[in-house]
Amino acid sequence: QVQLVESGGGLVPAGGSLTLSCAASGQIFSIPHMAWFRQAPGREREFVALITASGTTDYGDSVKGRFTMSRDNDKIMAYLQMNSLKPEDTAVYFCAAMFNPLPWSSRLGAESYEYWGQGTQVTVSS
Repeated sequence: QVQLVESGGGLVPAGGSLTLSCAASGQIFSIPHMAWFRQAPGREREFVALITASGTTDYGDSVKGRFTMSRDNDKIMAYLQMNSLKPEDTAVYFCAAMFNPLPWSSRLGAESYEYWGQGTQVTVSS
């Protein structure tokens, strides 16, 4: 089994920045693809960012140019640097991981990921 633990959420004013971290532990024998999703109350879980095992990144349209995802393969950690935050970024942010091959066309779907963290709340005040 693999466990994912997110940290770094909090309350920040609009225009501010936060960095989320995701630590993976457990039975890890290869480098996973890692992603961030978010879910606001009453809304579906939304793709935010992906970093593949080889380091390729992709972002949801609503965060492009503001968020940056990175990873540390030695520590099996992923990070999400969030700048220029907006009130509409308020959500619970979830870390996800996938060890099997991830078809590029499937990267946006939450169902494509095997493991999930419990989430961390990000609240952006106006």
